[in-house]
Amino acid sequence: MTGGEIAALIAAIAFVILVIVIIVCCIMTLPKIVKTITATNEAIEKATAMIDETNVTIQSVTKDVNVLTIQVEDLLMKSNTLLADVNQKVETIDPLFTAVADLSTSVSDLNESSRNVASKVGIIGSNAAKASLATKLSRTAWKTFKK
Repeated sequence: MTGGEIAALIAAIAFVILVIVIIVCCIMTLPKIVKTITATNEAIEKATAMIDETNVTIQSVTKDVNVLTIQVEDLLMKSNTLLADVNQKVETIDPLFTAVADLSTSVSDLNESSRNVASKVGIIGSNAAKASLATKLSRTAWKTFKK
């Protein structure tokens, strides 16, 4: 055997040993790879189930929101109708409040006038009392003087 043949033989044996080592490593890591793939598949199945459940929940919420939207629109329409009715009734009652305010002003003016008249009557009454007293004194004096 020549040196080239021995080198080729050594390279072939090294290659076979390398292939055997790679096969052994693959066989040793194969259970871990299978376990990882199984765990990944389970995680994907759980994620898929959660996504399906989320889709069902979203559909249910969407239906509920649609029903609520319709009810809110109906409530707003009724509120607008009620507000328009209240505004119309307030416009109808507004002249009444104006009349009551005018009547209140008139009553206040009447009270003030009554007070003025009462004070003037009081002054006139006091003057009348003085005049009456003066008249009595003058009659008494006249009677006394005539005698």
